[in-house]
Amino acid sequence: MRIIGGRNKRRTINPPSNLRARPTTDFAKENLFNIISNNFDLEQVEVLDLFSGTGSISYEFASRGAQRVVSVEMNPTHHRFITAMARELDYGQMSAVRTNVFVYLKSIKDSFDIIFADPPYDLDGIEQIPEMIFNRGLLRAQGWLVLEHSSDKDFSDYPHFLEVRHYGSVNFSIFQL
Repeated sequence: MRIIGGRNKRRTINPPSNLRARPTTDFAKENLFNIISNNFDLEQVEVLDLFSGTGSISYEFASRGAQRVVSVEMNPTHHRFITAMARELDYGQMSAVRTNVFVYLKSIKDSFDIIFADPPYDLDGIEQIPEMIFNRGLLRAQGWLVLEHSSDKDFSDYPHFLEVRHYGSVNFSIFQL
């Protein structure tokens, strides 16, 4: 796994073998960040990364100068790794929260410019994520929710759906407020 752009461009991140995450592929991540960079000034955004796993997406935003990055990961081993890597990479604007994403979404009072969610593909309740985010007002005006999912999910009929992008087995449904 590597950081694609920004101040730590080409930096390789080697998560320990005991991490059970499925990081977004470098190919998919590079294409996604090309789209995001064409629509946002990444040095002005505040980002929420849900189901952070290895922290790959959070590091990418932080490397590109995002104002604030909040990573939410329930697994304590993953959370410790994300916290340690943020410290090692000197990402002072990045913080990690160890909790269940659904509990977090019900309690948070902040809003964000970009929310990225990469739940386990077989997660029960994945369909609730867009509704929870929009009903709770967690996305700022013109902000994006990017939901990574398998090809057997279709969010095109959901409110605020903008488009879907396919990169191999990785699918990103993008929603805009």
